[in-house]
Amino acid sequence: MAPVLIVAVFGLFIGSFLNVCIHRIPRDKSIVWPASSCPKCSQPIKPWDNIPVLSYIILLGRCRGCREFISPRYPLVEMMSSLFAVGLFLLFGQSASFVIYYVWACALLIITFIDLDFQIIPDSLSIGGIVVGLCLVYWLPVTYKDALIGLFLGAGGLWAIIVVYYLLTGKEGMGGGDVKLLGMIGVFTGWHGVLYTIFMGSLIGSLIGVPWALINKKGMQAPIPFGPFLAMGALMYLFFGQDMINWYFGTITR
Repeated sequence: MAPVLIVAVFGLFIGSFLNVCIHRIPRDKSIVWPASSCPKCSQPIKPWDNIPVLSYIILLGRCRGCREFISPRYPLVEMMSSLFAVGLFLLFGQSASFVIYYVWACALLIITFIDLDFQIIPDSLSIGGIVVGLCLVYWLPVTYKDALIGLFLGAGGLWAIIVVYYLLTGKEGMGGGDVKLLGMIGVFTGWHGVLYTIFMGSLIGSLIGVPWALINKKGMQAPIPFGPFLAMGALMYLFFGQDMINWYFGTITR
């Protein structure tokens, strides 16, 4: 129990750093300097006001200086980071795979919220993830062959879909950032993970995207970032994918 608790707390503090990345990376700011400050009044945040989740609760979600509300996204990201850390620790134990996949999950978390805010996926995370992932495949439950197939199937397959969609409609669908993101996902999950991610990402995107478009009264032309759905599909594959695939094929072969 003690190691899990340590991992959970560690994940909370990493989540605090992820919030910094989410805010600063798309704005081309350093993620290490200066220290965190209130986005409203720019007052530096004291260390005792920067304790993950706990400080947010104590301050009732407000800045101590200007008393402006702080987005609940900050504790949400911290808790998600902690849950990923615990889940991956239980899945892989004290291993290199745990560390690598946790960093990967953190990158997907950063990508998700940046894409939601700016409709962009930074190349430093997608292409950088591809390069780093190919260097670390040896320590993952993925062969180099599957990683390369996953890379080309993910990036190439999604690029082909975008081209076909454009030829049929004369409009752009997903962006190049999604192509690179799916290629990065393929490196870490192999081609099985790519297929699962496309299926689940499209399913979740449809279930959320259609109501979202109707609520915003912009119809189906409303811009909806696809990166978060790809990230969700990839993480679902990592945690539950193989069990779901086995269950599905076990059901249809009875």
